[in-house]
Amino acid sequence: MHRPLILTFAAAVALSTAACAYNETLGRNQFMLPIDQNALTQQSEAAWAEALRTQPTSRDAATIARVRNVGARIVEAAGLTDRSWDYAVFVSDSPNAFVLPSGKIGVTTGLLSLVRNDDQLAAVLGHEVGHVVARHAAERYSSTAVTGLVLSGVQSAAGDYAQAAGAIGGLGAQLGVLLPFSRNHELEADRLGVDYLQRAGYRPSEAIALWRLMAGQRQGSTPEFASTHPSDASRIAALEQYIESRGWA
Repeated sequence: MHRPLILTFAAAVALSTAACAYNETLGRNQFMLPIDQNALTQQSEAAWAEALRTQPTSRDAATIARVRNVGARIVEAAGLTDRSWDYAVFVSDSPNAFVLPSGKIGVTTGLLSLVRNDDQLAAVLGHEVGHVVARHAAERYSSTAVTGLVLSGVQSAAGDYAQAAGAIGGLGAQLGVLLPFSRNHELEADRLGVDYLQRAGYRPSEAIALWRLMAGQRQGSTPEFASTHPSDASRIAALEQYIESRGWA
């Protein structure tokens, strides 16, 4: 069997074994490939260990305790106390945070310098926990894996034009499918984060204040159509609308 046919067949098999499951929390269907959760956890743990090994972390006990305390309240509000959570504060001037599916959250000293109160920190941690609840990592993996199989088949069938076809196809898939999908994930995590911080006793309006601070500190910006994240203006507008619809303004 020719390689393009093999890849096309592989894509078809992946699609046939995937599940389009309804996520009640998100209120929509999710396309999911079968994923080995144990393998995903092991990969997450390995990535976390590598980050702790290679990146400088804060040793300030009060700072770490603050992140842990706010994080614990958010995790409880999200109903995720069934797993072991760990937190680290990485020394970096860039305000950032990330989450791993196994229950690891990292924030930077730059982010902690930016937020004005624990409500805004809760907005960040709520957003990250929202990604876990929504299973965005698994959904992202599924869409990326199938897109990669299809594009490999197209590129192999293109003969002498393979490189050009791959470049054009990859760019089209990235701008037309993968990046907008990621922006939707970010907005979903924003909404879930607001739900959790409100449930944990924090002020939802501070999520808007946080993103205004983030917008104010950025130097330059990537056009929204070519970014994995929504523009600050889009994000703030969506949060304002959502918070008002919930009566939390």
